[in-house]
Amino acid sequence: MIFAVSFVVLFSLFQFLMGLFLTFIYTPDMELAWSASATLSHKVVLKGDSFFFTFFFAFLSATIAYFIPQKLNIDHNK
Repeated sequence: MIFAVSFVVLFSLFQFLMGLFLTFIYTPDMELAWSASATLSHKVVLKGDSFFFTFFFAFLSATIAYFIPQKLNIDHNK
């Protein structure tokens, strides 16, 4: 149970921090946006592939979550 909760919390935290970081470093290209505004469609198109970062943060979260119960020295036999 501790592993599952730790994993969910850590994975959510890493995803949130990555979103903050990507938002912080984003610099829009105003000329490109203005020139493309005449031909905008009414449909939303998402670009980019974040599979590597998602997989990496899931692996990192699982690794840390694996060691949290061991670090807490929880013994269910007592």
